[in-house]
Amino acid sequence: MQTAIILGKARATVKDISLTGQRLVVLQPIGVNDTADGPPLLAIDPMGARKGDHVIITSDGSYAQDFLGHKNTPARWTVMGLVDPSN
Repeated sequence: MQTAIILGKARATVKDISLTGQRLVVLQPIGVNDTADGPPLLAIDPMGARKGDHVIITSDGSYAQDFLGHKNTPARWTVMGLVDPSN
């Protein structure tokens, strides 16, 4: 698991059937002092995070498979939670 900042949302006119109806977001993984930790990523967002929100993400492909109900989904990254801004 890692923290990230939501950069925006993504749309696709053609996508894998396992992603039908799923919200996709572009996010930037962050490290210490909110510095970028790698390139931006595309993730499934069941939490409804908005641009600028800090979130917790996972790269556990089996979590994405279970969440989507598709064993052969190409999804890897998933938003697992929102970080409380008061902390």
